[in-house]
This record gives sequence, C-alpha cells and structure tokens, in this order.
Amino acid sequence: MLTGRTASARPRREETEAAGHPSVDWQPASTSNYTASDRPTVYPIDHVVIHITQETYADTLSIFRDPARQVSAHYVVRSSDGHIAQCVREGDIAWHAGNWSYNTRSIGIEHEGWVDRPEYFSNALYEQSALLTAAICTEYGIPRDRAHIIGHHEVPGSDHTDPGPLWDWVRYIRLVNFA
Repeated sequence: MLTGRTASARPRREETEAAGHPSVDWQPASTSNYTASDRPTVYPIDHVVIHITQETYADTLSIFRDPARQVSAHYVVRSSDGHIAQCVREGDIAWHAGNWSYNTRSIGIEHEGWVDRPEYFSNALYEQSALLTAAICTEYGIPRDRAHIIGHHEVPGSDHTDPGPLWDWVRYIRLVNFA
C-alpha cells in the first residue's frame, strides 16, 4: 500500500485515510526503532496485534522517538478520546511483537493504559481502535476474527501479558465487525 518512499517520509494524507482513519496524527518513531520495508509486497500482512502501553500516551510516543529504546508500533490510541497517532508506516516493520515473524506480518496497535486499570479502556478507545482495525482488515484481507486479531500475549514466544484479562475481546471483535 505505501510503496516507493523512504522510511523516514511522512505518509501523505490519502495514505493515512487509506489506512482507514482520516484523523490519524503522524508522530514518527525513530528510524532506529523499526525496519524499512515494502509490505505487503515483501511480507504479507495477515494479523493485527493488540497491545496495552503500560505508559501514558505521551510517554509512549517519547519511547518510540528514542533511538536507544528499539521498540515501536504502527499506531497508538489515546484513552481519553480515542485519538490515534501513527508512528510507523504500515509498509514498514514495527518492532512490537517480540517475534520477528509476527513483526513482519502484522500491524501493531498500542492502547494507552495499564492491563490492571480498566478505567483506561474507554468507549472512545475501543470504538476508534475498532474502526482502525476494521479498516486494516479490509485493506489487507485479514479476517475479522480472534485468530487474526490477537493480543500481544498470544504471539509465540511472548513474555508479555497484554492486553490482559480486563480487555473486552467480545466487545472489541463485535465493534470491529460492525465498523
């Protein structure tokens, strides 16, 4: 989808809209924190990985900008209003899953909050994230089901627990399917 540009280039407005969310705010991760690629040409995209930041929205964006951190995700969703920042082009490989194979074939979406603090899982966060996930699934032909929309803890070899037991998967998948 996003081809023929340098890794550091900002996505054009039509590209973020094509990614499914016209209100996405471009907040680029350090180029030291992801791998430039030409997905889905080089690697097919067949999963969405759901994360919880264990940080605030602002701190997460700072972490992704720090070249020493060696971590990123494609998107970050803010709890208070569902605002979405895009940090890595979908055509590039974000370092979010802790498993190279899954990094190459997935889109990572971080959600502001903590796994043990459900007050961060606001209606706006669920709704805007679900719209984004639905658009990603449509763009890449990813089935809108739990086999293809997974939690970070479900990535093989993961030692993470997010999104945790308080994440409402039934609600989320229902919202994705009705988006």
